[in-house]
Amino acid sequence: MDLIILSDGLFHLVPVTKQMITDIKLFDEVDLFELCNILRLELTTYDTFDNKHVMNDGSGYFYGCIQN
Repeated sequence: MDLIILSDGLFHLVPVTKQMITDIKLFDEVDLFELCNILRLELTTYDTFDNKHVMNDGSGYFYGCIQN
């Protein structure tokens, strides 16, 4: 699975790594959409002024996920 990140006017695909999900505890089986929503909640902060989810590491704006 890859995250879709908008940075400097270009969309980038960032692979989801084990390091990104080490702190996430899953108690049941999840599908792509649920895991994407969990990652969005963990890795971003919502900017109400721009109405966008900003990556906590400053890499850009979160737009979604895609299965590779």
